Amino acid sequence: MEFSYIIEGGDFSKAGSASSEVKKILKQLNLAPEKIKKIAVAMYEAEVNIVAHAYKGVMEGKIDAEKVFLRFRDEGPGIEDVDKAMQEGFSTASEEVRQMGFGAGMGLPNIRKNSDSLKVSSEVGKGTTVEITSYINN
Repeated sequence: MEFSYIIEGGDFSKAGSASSEVKKILKQLNLAPEKIKKIAVAMYEAEVNIVAHAYKGVMEGKIDAEKVFLRFRDEGPGIEDVDKAMQEGFSTASEEVRQMGFGAGMGLPNIRKNSDSLKVSSEVGKGTTVEITSYINN
């Protein structure tokens, strides 16, 4: 099963809606509740990162018998130092985003904690790609 969702940068009223749709699919596939929870946390964090930092993006995914694979691609400022961005508490979020309760610097660390594999690639001035893999029977 494959799917794709457009994510609009800056639209916090819709932040998490793509993740919610995929979570419904995971429930219909009868994945273990704890596995669904972990995947949902990782998806939500990646989606909110696009909303908070990019102009626009897309979540693409594929679910098969072994795994859930998710790719989040955005058009935005990119990440200057991915290793630094992986540190808990590091954030480049604007003050406006922080005042809404986002931008605490836990997005990428939470994705790492809630997935089996995380790959982040970024080009400053172009955008970021986040790839998340969660194995179903793990």
